[in-house]
Amino acid sequence: MKKRTFIKLSSALMTAPLFSPLHGWVAGGRSSADKLKNWAGNLEYSTQKLDQAKTLTQVQQTVKKYDKLKVLGTRHCFNNIADTKDQFISLTNADASMVLDEKNKTVMVNSGLKYGQLSPYLHEKGFALHNLASLPHISVAGACATATHGSGEKHGNLSTAVAAMEIVTANGDVVQLSKKKDGEKFNAAVVNLGALGVVTKITLNVEPTFTMGQYVYENVPLDQLKDNFDKIQDSGYSVSLFTNWATNDITEVWLKFKMNSMKPLKRLPDKEFFGGKLATKNLHPIPELSAENCTEQMGVAGPWYERMPHFKMGFTPSSGVELQSEYFVPRKHAVDAIMAISRLGKQITPHLLTSEIRTIAADDLWMSPCYKQDSVAIHFTWKQDWPAVSKLLPVIEKELSVYDVRPHWGKLFTIAPDILAKRYDKLSDFIALAKEYDPKGKFRNDFLNLNVFGS
Repeated sequence: MKKRTFIKLSSALMTAPLFSPLHGWVAGGRSSADKLKNWAGNLEYSTQKLDQAKTLTQVQQTVKKYDKLKVLGTRHCFNNIADTKDQFISLTNADASMVLDEKNKTVMVNSGLKYGQLSPYLHEKGFALHNLASLPHISVAGACATATHGSGEKHGNLSTAVAAMEIVTANGDVVQLSKKKDGEKFNAAVVNLGALGVVTKITLNVEPTFTMGQYVYENVPLDQLKDNFDKIQDSGYSVSLFTNWATNDITEVWLKFKMNSMKPLKRLPDKEFFGGKLATKNLHPIPELSAENCTEQMGVAGPWYERMPHFKMGFTPSSGVELQSEYFVPRKHAVDAIMAISRLGKQITPHLLTSEIRTIAADDLWMSPCYKQDSVAIHFTWKQDWPAVSKLLPVIEKELSVYDVRPHWGKLFTIAPDILAKRYDKLSDFIALAKEYDPKGKFRNDFLNLNVFGS
């Protein structure tokens, strides 16, 4: 690592709290210095009151007990979408129940289960999920509730794998919803933003297991996107473009592809890729950091769940101490949106760790940023300097406003509620369903009141 870069990164990390491990908290015995925070440490939650629930009965009892309640999962959201001033419930310590239905190709899991726990089990049984996010540390319910995603021209976000779900509503009733039986009500509930109740079980569609490999190319000229964006995105099962907007290059292109077996590739990869050079060692999306925590590259074959994420389950993901924001625009505007951000490079780069560009297929889920539109997501991993980032986000959002930009629900944004309302065609219908399941607003909080119900 260059000395100057190391000093710059170290200074950024020292200004923020240390990384909090990615495990569930246990109620009671928490010191004042050990407050409930999200995993990156940028958000301290507004209460320390947390009840753990391991069974459906315990969830029902807890829901009936409190007038106000929010579910706290693996704490990967960077904004206050999951926060409350009153009382938390967590299902992350529930038994890691996984019920595989091989005939119908589904698996039913407890909602607090992490993808990193589920994936090895599925692979051992001969099955796989269609996609994974860059982190395997996140819970199934939390990822689906916020439309968290991976990458791939033909792949919807993680919530598109949901086939059925179980929800405990505000009065303690249990509601079962399925894609086959409940149609639009199901489409409303999957990306639920935590507004409908406590999701206790989720059933996911699965497919036959497969092996994958990945290669990384460095320094693909940004101008190549103008004529070749479609070809680049079609080059792998999953494709991620990383840049810090400081140069006219895509710093790294991560290509993930299916393989027929665990044997080495018969054909060596091309040494060049749209002007970029094949990496000769494993890389981190933040070039200055060690690739030790990253999934294996260099074309080494492995199970799907050890290649689709960028980071290994047993390690601190990304940089650990950071902020994140992400914006979705229609796929047809991908290149124009990317070029618009590139023109802001001088403003963005000093505050950025890395930026990632991915494509996601359209879906029918009401509150998904990809509802009815193939999308490109432009992600920003920021240094943990909220005063600076808070000034940049409105600038970025203004540049992307012409493309009807939608933010990631679990990350930092400043788009006004009235604008969000215009960009979600089914918002009023979603609000009506939320009032049906939660008439007194037990599961609402400041975030929902402002960005959903206040719009």
